[in-house]
Amino acid sequence: MSLLFRYIAREILVASALAALALTSMFSFFDFIHELSESHTETYTPLLATLFVVLNIPGRLNELIPVAVLVGGLFAWNRLALSSEFSVMRAGGLSALRLAAWMLGVGLLVGGLALLLGEYVTPPAERAAQQLKLRATSGVVAKEFQTGVWAKDGATFINIREMRPDASLVDLRLYVFDERFQLRSLRRAESAEWRNGHWMLRRVTETRLGENSTQTQQLVDQTWASAVTPDLLAVLLVSPQRMSMTTLYSYIHHLTRNRQDAQRYLIAFWNKVAYPLAAPVMLLLALAFAYRPPRAGGAGGRLLLGILLGLGFHIANRLSAQFAQLQDWPAPLSASVPILVFGLAAGAAIWWMERR
Repeated sequence: MSLLFRYIAREILVASALAALALTSMFSFFDFIHELSESHTETYTPLLATLFVVLNIPGRLNELIPVAVLVGGLFAWNRLALSSEFSVMRAGGLSALRLAAWMLGVGLLVGGLALLLGEYVTPPAERAAQQLKLRATSGVVAKEFQTGVWAKDGATFINIREMRPDASLVDLRLYVFDERFQLRSLRRAESAEWRNGHWMLRRVTETRLGENSTQTQQLVDQTWASAVTPDLLAVLLVSPQRMSMTTLYSYIHHLTRNRQDAQRYLIAFWNKVAYPLAAPVMLLLALAFAYRPPRAGGAGGRLLLGILLGLGFHIANRLSAQFAQLQDWPAPLSASVPILVFGLAAGAAIWWMERR
């Protein structure tokens, strides 16, 4: 690893870190203003709203890393160009190909760190934030749905009217069908708690449907073994974009096994797979701006254009995911198209500037 590479990498990483701090602070401030508008109850105080925003900072930072890397790269290359260091590097024989390779290396390092942040920090922080807000407001998950939360485990359809932050369930209903899709039994429990690998149902009413009769019995407690665990239900507290890849893979497998639509989670999974490549693409875009003559001016305009490109990449990712979900496009395609388009544009810009 050459001294020049370490110098350039340090300049870009420091500038990117400052840009990430500025962007995250700005968006977190907007989040805080939004939360203050909701903290008008006695239980959800401004202090809890502040803590909610703080817990969401890792997720917000993870979303803004590509934009921060682009802005940081623009700042670093602009400084190197103004001080004529970039011109000296080029005169000394530093090729565009090697510069591009260095940008890919630095970008992959940042992308790897972003992947680790999104895998191990963002999901638990997001879940803690949602649980904090739920406890401070209604204390109920999915209260806003008219019929509660629905899930499927084999031939059993599960309806949960209320799911509390401590993973306990309220007003649970289990509809069991046979192989001909005819309803055979219905169990209704007033509450359910997870204990030792299974659910403990409280105050159960079970109705069995026969060919010509029905039987109903009342039970105080009853155990229920199911693949629907608290960890599986916990994904409802976190948006797919902020879940870990392992959680997404597990939930996709569960939905596929039960013949349910997993497109939304497949898109989120493949977006996470492709996400580490976003930072290298942004650094290639920033490198293209370094070829402008150092005394030509217009640094502010280039910086503004770079920010707009970064935001455009962010919006393109969102739109691609939405179109893929609406049009049922392959999830790997929706995740890779924005990166390929911006990557080809960056490569073409560097090639064109090198030919001038």
